[in-house]
Order: sequence, then structure tokens, then C-alpha cells
Amino acid sequence: MNIDLSEQDRQVISEGLSGCLANLYALYLKTQNFHWNLTGTEFYSLHLLFNKQYDEMAASVDEIAERIRALGYYVDASFSAFKKLSSVKDEDKVLNMRDMILSLIDGHEIVIRNLRRLSEIAEKARDYATVELLGQKIVDHEKMAWMLRSQL
Repeated sequence: MNIDLSEQDRQVISEGLSGCLANLYALYLKTQNFHWNLTGTEFYSLHLLFNKQYDEMAASVDEIAERIRALGYYVDASFSAFKKLSSVKDEDKVLNMRDMILSLIDGHEIVIRNLRRLSEIAEKARDYATVELLGQKIVDHEKMAWMLRSQL
């Protein structure tokens, strides 16, 4: 592969993207779980919001996986790989509405921090395609976190 990125840079960036993918997929599953198990006075509006957000994340998961492939690496999309790489906390019980929102905000903030760190690495390597992709994902997750914060 001769795209003016060293194999080492491509590998480091792909590994970072794998971590982003794991975090994003974990947050996607958490959002969908909360969507299905939501109760309370704001059920309908939050049900729609969670649905909108996990639909957006599903598209993001695909874009990140495709970027890993474009850099010449395979995507390990197993649950065990995602669990090992993800920093997003899994919920093992049904939470109340407020705690769901707080948990999702925390997940988005983890994703945002992870995306920012990788964007710096990609920028140094002059991988502008990855930088652009990550920048858009940062915008998306900052907006999702803002929408959730607005519900508190």
C-alpha cells in the first residue's frame, strides 16, 4: 500500500480506530438497551431521542470500520474484542431515567476524549482522511451529549 502513510502509522491509527469502534459499539448497545427499557414521565420523548441516537451511531460504527479497512487492516468485531478494548461501562441492571441519561452522557464523553486523542495522532501522521472522519464524529457525539444534558 503506497498512500504516503507509513505502515507503522497506519497500524497505530488502525489500532486507535479499533478502540474508538469498541467504545462506539458499546455506547450504541447501551443506548439501544435504554431505549428498550425506558420508563417514566418522559418516556416518549426519550424513547425517540435514544432511537435517533443509536441509529446515528450505527452509521458511525460502519464508517469507522470501513476506515480501518481502507488503512489496510482487518476489523475484529467480536464481542470479546469490543469488551477488551472499550472504556464505556456496561450496565448490568435497569436504571431509572435520570441515571440512564447520566450514563449515556458519560459514554459520549469517553467516546469524545478517545476520538480527540486519536485525532492528534492521525494529524501528526498527516492522515487527513482519518482526522476529518474523527472531527465529524466529535461533532456528532458532542451534539448527542448536549441533547442528553438538556433532558436533565
